[in-house]
This record gives sequence, C-alpha cells and structure tokens, in this order.
Amino acid sequence: MNKPKNNSTTPASVTANKSAPTLDKGMHPRNLHNGGYDFPALISSYGELKPFVSTNAFGNLSIDFALPEAVKALNAALLKHHYAVNAWDIPSGFLCPPIPGRADYIHHVADLLAVKKSNKKRVPKGHKIRALDIGTGANVIYPLLGIQSYGWQFVGSDVDPISISNGQQIFANNPDLSNKFSARLQRNAQQVFQGIIGKGDRFDLTLCNPPFHASLAEANAGTARKLTNLAANRAAKSGPQKTAAVATNDSGVLNFGGQKAELWCDGGEKQFLNNMITESQIFAEQCLWFTTLVSKKENLKPAQALLQKVKARDVKVIDMHQGNKISRILAWTFLTPEQQQLWQQYRDQL
Repeated sequence: MNKPKNNSTTPASVTANKSAPTLDKGMHPRNLHNGGYDFPALISSYGELKPFVSTNAFGNLSIDFALPEAVKALNAALLKHHYAVNAWDIPSGFLCPPIPGRADYIHHVADLLAVKKSNKKRVPKGHKIRALDIGTGANVIYPLLGIQSYGWQFVGSDVDPISISNGQQIFANNPDLSNKFSARLQRNAQQVFQGIIGKGDRFDLTLCNPPFHASLAEANAGTARKLTNLAANRAAKSGPQKTAAVATNDSGVLNFGGQKAELWCDGGEKQFLNNMITESQIFAEQCLWFTTLVSKKENLKPAQALLQKVKARDVKVIDMHQGNKISRILAWTFLTPEQQQLWQQYRDQL
C-alpha cells in the first residue's frame, strides 16, 4: 500500500542550465522546482551529489537518471537545499520518488483547503491541519514536503514494517520535524483506511499514490520500458556508445526502485481505487477531503462512477502537468458546503 503511482525516479528530460534554467509553466505556481535543477546550488548544500553531476551534450549540468545512487543523491540534495531536511536516506531497492512531481501534488491538494480572506484565497498553514498519507513508503516524501511547505501535521501509514521504521528514522534524524509526524502500520493489505483511522481522528486531507501494477511481471515489464526509454534518451543526446547497461538486482530482476507493495497489488490501480472509495464512506464525517493520484486515465471514469454511487457530495479532477507528462488527482468529499464551512470554523477554534 505504498505509493508507487509513478515508480520512476525523476523525469529523464529534466535538466538545469548552468546559467538560466527554463521555467516549467506546467507546474503549480508555488512549486519550488519550476525553474529546473540548480546543480551548483544543490552541490553547495549537499556535496555528495557532486560525483554524479556532469555536463550533457547540450552543455547543461545533469545526472544519469538511470543510476539509483545518482537519483538518491539528487533527492537528498533537493530536500536539504529547498526543505531543510538535513538527513534523508532510504534502503537499497526502495522507491526513490521524483520530488518536483510530489511537490506538485502537495500544492494542488493544499488549494482544496484554501479559504477566502480579504478577497483572497489563502491556504491554511500550521499544526491544526492534519493529513493522512496512505502508503507513505520508506521515503516519507509527502509528509516531508507538506510539513516543510505548510507546517501541517502528518500521519503516514504503510503495510511494510521496514518502510514504517525507515520513515520514523528519517524524522528522528530531523528533530525539528519529529513532533509533526507519526506512523501507523497497516496490518491488513486489503484495507486502506480501516485499521488506520481511529474513532477520534479527524483529517483535513488524505493523500495516496496507489500501486500502479497488477502483478510483479507487469511491474518488471514497466521497469524494463522505463530503462529502455532512459537509454534511448541518453543515446539520442550522447550517442549509443555512451549508453550504460541496464542494471539488475541480485536476482537478475530489473529494479528501478520499489518494493512489492510500492509497485503492485492484486487488481492493480483500478482495484485499489475501488477499495479506497468504498472504504471512504465509512469515514465520511472524519475526513474533509479524500485525494489520490490516478495514473491510468482509463481508471478515472470507473472511479468517478463509483463515487457517484456512494453519493460523494463533490468530486474534482485536478490535472498536473510536468513537461510532456500529464497526471491527475482525484479528490472527493462527502460533506456539503455548509458542513465544510463548519469544519473549518471548528478547526480554527481548536
């Protein structure tokens, strides 16, 4: 129940020009990564990134996004430079997420909570906002970004004890953040909210990046395509003689990062969404907004139909643009506008 929607590390086409990075107009306007990667600044903040940075065929600084070690170093540098996360690490083989895309999700769902003040809509900040990250993963990226961007409180759930342990360790190693995060182990892999949301819980947001694939074979095939595309992209820029061999793990299986629960589940994304929406009814009065990424466009209409069936009051589809990639957030609430206003008033009085 981890978050592998996009089980890539970060888009291979994203690089930073040495002098003037190009603005990605598709990203959310509050996204700190709109201007690409400023590698000199990142190296200044996190020197361990330097060995992986070189000049590509276009004269821009970049890394080899097919190397897990390079991507992990880039993520650690981004988190330290932009979000003051001074210690971040994940076990070998676990999902290393693309931070710009994850930040976009945070900013878009933050807009769902925006309230009108002085003729302007403002996103509420601070510890009164509580968010639940379903499938937080060993990387705990959403809690880190949400806490450092808005000061929210986060609960992260996962079916994998190693992910839970590593997430707790990351926050323990960042003591200024540790009191804003708690982790809960999901003991039933067939459940989403049940076993996680308690009777006294209230969450302003739930977030999720559902397992993308329906089987291990499908996940491996997706990884193979991703690595092939990265190799082709590199060859187009630098020539085929510079294309690195595809890496495999000790068992010979293609591994671009991600454990079983991060990359696939029985029934894949479609079944996971079905389970999530069905269970959300149980907690209709305990969550203001439920949200999830929907990677496969063909899964959107069935999810919307089910939301209509379970009588969700308001359903939104939020498109996210990152270069040529388009993904979408599905958000829903069971509360009427009047109930949403009362929720906000009650929260502000706490």
